[in-house]
Amino acid sequence: MKRRIFNQNLRISQLGKSGRIEDAIKIFSRMSQKNTVTYNSMITAYAKNGRVTDARTIFDKMPRKNLVSWNTMISGYLHNNKVDEAYDLFVKMPERDLFSWTLIITCYTRNGKLEKAKQLLDSLPCNYKKEAACWNAMIAGYAKEGRYDEAKSLFDEMPNKDLVSWNSMLKGHIQNGEMRLALQFFDEMLERDVVSWNLMIDGFVEQGDLDFAWEYFKKIPEPNVVSWVTMLSGFAKNGKILEARKLFDQMPTRNVVSWNAMISAYVQSCQIDEASNLFEEMPERDPVSWTIMINGHVRVGKLDEARKILEKMPYKNVAAQTAMISGYVQYNKMDEARQIFNEIDTRDVVSWNTMIAGYTQCRRMDEAVHLSRKMVMKDTVSWNIMITAYAQMGRMDRALEIFEEMGEKNLVSWNSLISGFTLNGLYLDALKWFMLMVHDGNKPDQSAFACGLSSCAIIAALQVGRQLHHLVVKSGFPNDLFICNALITMYCKCGRIPEAELLFKGIDHADIVSWNSLIGGYALNGCGKEALQLFQEMALEGVVPDQVTFISILSACSHAGFTDQGLELFKGMTEVYGMELLAEHYACVVDLLGRVGRLDEAFEIIKGMKTKANAGVWGALLSACRTHRNLELGKLAAQKLLEFEPDKTSNYVLLSNMHAEAGRWSEVQEVRSSMKDISAGKQPGCSWIEFRNQVYTFLSYDTSWPGAAQICGTLQTLTAQMRNIVCLYENSIQEF
Repeated sequence: MKRRIFNQNLRISQLGKSGRIEDAIKIFSRMSQKNTVTYNSMITAYAKNGRVTDARTIFDKMPRKNLVSWNTMISGYLHNNKVDEAYDLFVKMPERDLFSWTLIITCYTRNGKLEKAKQLLDSLPCNYKKEAACWNAMIAGYAKEGRYDEAKSLFDEMPNKDLVSWNSMLKGHIQNGEMRLALQFFDEMLERDVVSWNLMIDGFVEQGDLDFAWEYFKKIPEPNVVSWVTMLSGFAKNGKILEARKLFDQMPTRNVVSWNAMISAYVQSCQIDEASNLFEEMPERDPVSWTIMINGHVRVGKLDEARKILEKMPYKNVAAQTAMISGYVQYNKMDEARQIFNEIDTRDVVSWNTMIAGYTQCRRMDEAVHLSRKMVMKDTVSWNIMITAYAQMGRMDRALEIFEEMGEKNLVSWNSLISGFTLNGLYLDALKWFMLMVHDGNKPDQSAFACGLSSCAIIAALQVGRQLHHLVVKSGFPNDLFICNALITMYCKCGRIPEAELLFKGIDHADIVSWNSLIGGYALNGCGKEALQLFQEMALEGVVPDQVTFISILSACSHAGFTDQGLELFKGMTEVYGMELLAEHYACVVDLLGRVGRLDEAFEIIKGMKTKANAGVWGALLSACRTHRNLELGKLAAQKLLEFEPDKTSNYVLLSNMHAEAGRWSEVQEVRSSMKDISAGKQPGCSWIEFRNQVYTFLSYDTSWPGAAQICGTLQTLTAQMRNIVCLYENSIQEF
């Protein structure tokens, strides 16, 4: 009987490690007799598969608990980053050993709560004060957070140092990319083991310095399998597959990790056939082996082969199934992804997040929301996905509710909310939450700055934009190309071309977006000559223009009246650059010809389009017809335009004015009648003005803001004065 229980306990442990938690539960449930080891094995199995609540249920039901049981449960909380729960259990322990203290200190150091960890270290019982384990955990915590002075002070203070102590300090330097300090410390070490050497190799590999890594690898007195795999992975990560394979073939002994590392190297370089051959040769495979192969086939778009590999797995685990789901998501095959998701016995947070993100990506928002509501244990990623989902649905009210509901927020959470406001045209809200993010102690990244500057650009909030520029410099991003391009656009849209030019000149390696931003700025501000000059400089610098470049330069030519130059550039798009013409390019040329009255040519251009005309094309023609009083062609343009934009009242206004100028009052009445029907259900117009570093919003027909009566009165006075001036001017002309 004892032998049978021993084997069952071992099986539960093995199934838990391999992710087969449901099989482990079945064995546990069928056991007629269970001992303390049985319960401890089941607690570990649950905890390692993210089901720490189930682990606690088992723990609480145990008829007898020993010290190992308490430590096992605390270890489960540590594995799942449940710091408060771990500490509550630690306090309740009837007795504690050195391992208990080490576990709880490690729990706090891994989660960055170093002050609490230090308090626990200081409260160690006297009989454990000289033991190195707790000290080592504390040193590792300080080093991981880059607090070297405190780590070194504690290291020097230690009553008894062991090799783990030295390696903890060394690892801290390496984890923070301080290889110079790591080298110095390594040379000062009184003794080293293979772990010390492996840490150095790993550090050089992470820095991309394979020469030094190889040099240290060759110096290891007795390299172990970790040494070989670390060096092999270094070669693979840097694309040196031949060197990696040579090293693999030279390995004196290979474990499953080394096989996986080599297969992963082939997968990373998309050599899926080589990976498959090696996979077939493997003497044994673990779940990681199968998952790597599924990922490999997904990577090269062979989803059917990936699915076959998943079906061949002797036992499926959540990582492999999630890899398959991810593949289907990449290719928008959400029904197939959902089928795999439904087959998962024990879903982890990654599988849920992958599925919900997939629905969001495919704009199947209702299913994303439905699945999110069914998800019990959410992490920060889960909340962030839903903020993005609601933002894409235009439900910023719900996105904001989720943001405020979630506990721990990271930079992605803030960025998702701010970008959502920007996406939905709520620019003032975007700026407001950007400022709240900064005040909350979060350092904005490139994405946050881009959204903030984009909002400033659209509402022409120059002073706020300048404040963001100062913050960019303070945050250490003055030379970031992504942000510099956003700043150029902001200054251009606020009419500050000199500042935009200064920023452009300060960029060391301008990309196509940089050039386009300034050319577009020139176009927007009517600087056609400067736009053409910059376009020529762009060619001299060897920068190849793209479709966006030509939209900007054609627009600049149109606004500046450079008709011949614009037509030559338009012609060169296909003849010189072999570029596909977009509807936006045709719209620019129609506007270019329309401004100088060449309406017939503009109409011929439209008829000869190789792509379908859009609202921009017909709108440009209609505007030109209005200017040059071509009612017949204007009616055709308006008819086409209203097919694209039936709810846009400005089109009706333009057409109504054309009829009015031609004296066709019945048509005017008809158009205005249609316009009233459309205006009834529309959102009110909105405008912004910046005054004394504050941006004010005005909605049509909203008189609730302070001083409304005074402002309206002033506007009426100004309108009356302008009318009087116009009348005097017209009378003067007639007399003349």
